[in-house]
Amino acid sequence: MEHQLNTLKVKSLGIDTYYENIVFMRSDCQICRSEGFTALTRLVIHHDGKSIIATLDVVHSELLQKNEAALSDVALKRLDVKDGDLISISHLKPIESLSDVRAKMYHKKIDEAAYYRIINDVTDGLYSDIEIAAFIAGCAGDNLDLDEITWLTKAMIDSGSKLKWNGKIILDKHSVGGLPGNRTTPIVVAIVASAGLTIPKISSRAITSPAGTADTMETITKVNLSIEKIKEVVNKEGGCFAWGRLARLSPADDILITIEKALDVDSPGQMIASVLSKKAAAGSKYVVIDIPFGETAKVRTHEDALKLQYYFKTVGNAIKLNIEALITDGSQPIGKGIGPSLEAMDVLSVLRNQKDAPNNLKEKSLMFAGALLELSGKIEKGKGISEARHILESGKAYDKFERICLAQGAFKEPTFAMYKTEIKSKIVGNVTSIDNRKLAKIAKLAGAPQSPSAGIYFDSPIGTKVEKGQTLFTIYSESEGELQYAVDYLKSVNSIIKIV
Repeated sequence: MEHQLNTLKVKSLGIDTYYENIVFMRSDCQICRSEGFTALTRLVIHHDGKSIIATLDVVHSELLQKNEAALSDVALKRLDVKDGDLISISHLKPIESLSDVRAKMYHKKIDEAAYYRIINDVTDGLYSDIEIAAFIAGCAGDNLDLDEITWLTKAMIDSGSKLKWNGKIILDKHSVGGLPGNRTTPIVVAIVASAGLTIPKISSRAITSPAGTADTMETITKVNLSIEKIKEVVNKEGGCFAWGRLARLSPADDILITIEKALDVDSPGQMIASVLSKKAAAGSKYVVIDIPFGETAKVRTHEDALKLQYYFKTVGNAIKLNIEALITDGSQPIGKGIGPSLEAMDVLSVLRNQKDAPNNLKEKSLMFAGALLELSGKIEKGKGISEARHILESGKAYDKFERICLAQGAFKEPTFAMYKTEIKSKIVGNVTSIDNRKLAKIAKLAGAPQSPSAGIYFDSPIGTKVEKGQTLFTIYSESEGELQYAVDYLKSVNSIIKIV
């Protein structure tokens, strides 16, 4: 009798809730009435030996029959059910780790075991988006000390799969972000792999920026690779450009990033745990970190950059990673493109040694490739950049890049979005400063990174002498509405590019 009371028939409504499992039931169905379930109640949904945790949304209409329950698209997939299948529903037992989250929200230090409990429960799907957001908020700002960052990193590493490379020296590179463009990583990977070294690049999607490395590379090749495919590509070519989700490398990180993106939050402690957990899970041993700082970058001051540099090295040592963190100029965009396709065009122009390739992107890429070559011990100190330059300018790096992409399943040319508008200077003068955050926001309002070919083509770096009517940058969008949205924002703010 109890089984019948707690059983409903599945109905698919085609509702996309991204990664959160949602179940929809009528307020007057037998389960809601007898159990007293209300909206946002967390429930366990069972079918044929499988179960998932889902959040309840209550329906007050004829959208569903009393004997029906609808599941979001992702819940249907995870539970492997279709229209007409029967599911049973039960209460979710209290989640003990939420008490740890509440302690963190009140700025209390929690121990290593608490971080393992939280991350394991997040990975197992026990947390709702609201509960994950509470954990992220509790860790934001400076609310994680070095011990806690280390414990969080270790818990995230152990939450998923790990890659092993049979004694090879594994290299990697990462930027903390916050600077438009700055797409050095694909160039660095191509150079380092061309030198005969191993650099499996496992990247995340953008969190608060108009593009991440995975977003950019997806405009050229396939990035959603399994562990088996990553190993195949790396063993063949020495490097790869992969998104970590399918490979389940630090899967908790991907879940947290989804909520961080919605909150537009990327706090230092969680960022360090995110970056280093991915590196360690990918089997990396030597990692170079880019920390750009500037008034409108993510890292605002040199003092903050030094603190971040120390934290990266200290946590890296704790998880047996050899970290070299380089503090770089974050006063302006690196390259001309801001947005996945536009940044991909920059990458290709540098690799192809085109005359119009952005020189600042080329030189910064050479600096980081050189640092990795020296860190590996393959090239002696002081000669890394010159060796990297030789590899790039000889064409070997582009050849390697193309081979990696083809091994991953595709090589295609990125394209511009259909709609564009040019932003022109109203005065004569010299560019003296650039607001990176506002520039990045315009690119996001234009549709990046969700619309891959949207973004900004930027052509007025600091020091540029401009004439009245000269184009400072061009906004690209895949729809007229988004383009207008970006232009309206531009009109509502103070000058993004200062010209005197």
